[in-house]
Amino acid sequence: MDIYTNNNKEYPYSLITHNIRVSVRTDFLNDQSDEDNNLWVWSYSILIENNRNEEVQLIDRYWKITDETGQIQEVRGAGVIGQQPIIKPQNSFQYSSGTPLSKPSGFMYGTYNMLYEGNKTLKVIIPTFSLDIPLNKIILN
Repeated sequence: MDIYTNNNKEYPYSLITHNIRVSVRTDFLNDQSDEDNNLWVWSYSILIENNRNEEVQLIDRYWKITDETGQIQEVRGAGVIGQQPIIKPQNSFQYSSGTPLSKPSGFMYGTYNMLYEGNKTLKVIIPTFSLDIPLNKIILN
């Protein structure tokens, strides 16, 4: 797997859909996790790069989060982190968020719905990325 680099940051997961690149980095949050209470927490940072000739607006998102036992959680909502950003051509938008799991490993993927040229829509794929605790030998993706 090739690691995508942007502004000296490495993104192990990256995918281009409709000339929009979505790249993801993850980090296990040990200080927010509590193994005794079946809680493992990760942060993820996402970089969205608009390589199109027109601006796009991120309208909503969909996530499918699966833990190591196959338990699935689906999340839908308007925008990301309370915003519906407009991304101009050859520009980017970056944000961070997080997710908890009740197991020490899992993976997630999803889509963004974006508007362009006023009312046309695009579905942009968020690449599948692993949520694995450090030193965990099991890698699900």
